[in-house]
Amino acid sequence: MSLQKITTRSAKLCLGAAAITMVVGSTGYVSAASAHTVVDDESDNLPDVLSLDAVIRDFKAAQAQGGHPDFQSFAGTTTVGLVEEYLGDDGNPAVADLRGMKISSEFRDSDGRNIMPSLYNPELGDTQGYLQQGGSGNGFSSENSFSQWYRDVPGVNVSKSISLELKRVPGTNRYVFDSGTDAPYNSMGGFFPINGELFGNYTADKNFHFTTEVRTQFNFDRDSGQTFKFTGDDDVWVYIDGRLVIDLGGLHPEREQFIDLDRLDWLQDGKTYDLSIFHAERRTSGSNFRIETTIQLRGVELPITSALFD
Repeated sequence: MSLQKITTRSAKLCLGAAAITMVVGSTGYVSAASAHTVVDDESDNLPDVLSLDAVIRDFKAAQAQGGHPDFQSFAGTTTVGLVEEYLGDDGNPAVADLRGMKISSEFRDSDGRNIMPSLYNPELGDTQGYLQQGGSGNGFSSENSFSQWYRDVPGVNVSKSISLELKRVPGTNRYVFDSGTDAPYNSMGGFFPINGELFGNYTADKNFHFTTEVRTQFNFDRDSGQTFKFTGDDDVWVYIDGRLVIDLGGLHPEREQFIDLDRLDWLQDGKTYDLSIFHAERRTSGSNFRIETTIQLRGVELPITSALFD
């Protein structure tokens, strides 16, 4: 995929002016950090926790017998353009380019928050970053290997369901799940939901090499300040209404991207939409997973997991 291609794609996604709800805090001034966050008595009527189900699929490292070629076999940095803009007919991400493009410098919105490069819009005050063609040797082995990441494949992976609890920040409408601070992950040193389970640990005390699939729904309320931010490693792709809005592909240290839903002009006020998260932990030695959102997400039925070995 060339830089020209992603720029053309960007033109299709360049949207109208984003509406930002500015909130005056107790100090009496407005800051970028307070934007999109409601702080008032009404927030106390919101639920304290949003509980979402996730499917974890465990894989063996490429070097192991029966190992998967995409795990413990690449190294690099944040790579975009690996997956298509739209989910495939099966509802999963599809390969666009086996190599993608490296983010050499970040694309940012007017508040300095990292955004997906194809959503860059100078009319909204965004700062243009730079993409390096040819990626970083940090993609997928093949379309077939990637097609196994988010479906149960006997002999290739084994799966189970877990629950993720997003806790409301008191006095606000912001919800956070953070593997760095939330139990039990804070005592594990990161996001390791299957330690000692499924194919077993890769190191003495940690089970790396897994994917995470989360599917949710929400009601879109334009101009209300609905936002979503993901921070972590390795790959993560977030889709709203089946369309890519966060692109953090490849193996990389902890990175983040932010999306203000008011930028998405294809969303219609008052309608219900899907939000899907596809994540992968592909290599030692860290695993981080953090969601921060002002969207009232609700869980949907996930695929039945096999929980079977070969």
